[in-house]
Amino acid sequence: MASKKFLLDNVVWILIVVFSILAGFLNPFFLSEGNLQNVLVQATTLGVLVLAVSFTLLIGEIDLSVVGNLVFSSMVGAYAMQQFGVHWTLAVLITIVAGVLVGLLNGYFVAYLRMNSLIATLAMGLFLQGAVLGATQARTMVVADEGYSYIGSATIGNWPVMPIALFVAYLLAHVVLAYSAWGRNLYATGGNRRAANAAGINVKRARLGAFTASGFLAGVAGFLYTSYLGGVSVTVGSTTLLYAVAAPVIGGVSLFGGRGRVIGMLGGTLLITVIQTGLQLINVSAYYIQMIGGAMILLAIAVDAFRIRSEERGVV
Repeated sequence: MASKKFLLDNVVWILIVVFSILAGFLNPFFLSEGNLQNVLVQATTLGVLVLAVSFTLLIGEIDLSVVGNLVFSSMVGAYAMQQFGVHWTLAVLITIVAGVLVGLLNGYFVAYLRMNSLIATLAMGLFLQGAVLGATQARTMVVADEGYSYIGSATIGNWPVMPIALFVAYLLAHVVLAYSAWGRNLYATGGNRRAANAAGINVKRARLGAFTASGFLAGVAGFLYTSYLGGVSVTVGSTTLLYAVAAPVIGGVSLFGGRGRVIGMLGGTLLITVIQTGLQLINVSAYYIQMIGGAMILLAIAVDAFRIRSEERGVV
């Protein structure tokens, strides 16, 4: 029983090791320092989006607007710099505030108007991406300010600065979820909403807070994404949202709420990035990469369902 529990809790890290060894055997460059840096940089924006989705999954809901929020909030910040000449530090704040406002609106829809979170946030994401397309006419907004682009391009020695943001975000998320009353309220709300309400937890406020945190993190991801690209691209990868949802589930966050560790969220992010990078290095066709991405999402759902059944039967 103990071994099965250990395997289920750490399957994501086992898969990372197995795939890394296999990819390194097929292409030795995969295990090089340069590729490790590339993996961490590529994982940064996705990793912050994974945290955004995870906060809502913990309460038994889901935020599918995170990619639309990323693009919209980054456009707002870039527009403020280009049209009003605001300092880059203020532009970063504007970007994050825009993300928070979207999150607040999502939370109000779900917690107070009782809208279905899947449909409401999907519609919000489509609306935001459509708004960006209309405002930019599908053109990339270039951000030339060196301060705004610093974190996406700077290095310390030979190592990029950007992954520092990833690990800081996950460290702060761990502290908040593991040691704050608000974090415990999120787990309690996702585990059993009625019991949480009976225990004196303001369930509506907890749900609103989860979506607000998701919006905040989407805004942060928008800044990081723009800083790395040096501009606002309206064409974020079509699979980014699917990976942002799949990664936390692969890492042990339950689709039904109430369960999930930050270390697992990080593991899911790294696993998806490692697989994507590895498949590209061993020259697997882009068509098969998308197919494998779909298989990963099915695997995530299957692992989550198996984990829940095992807990219900008292196996783990």
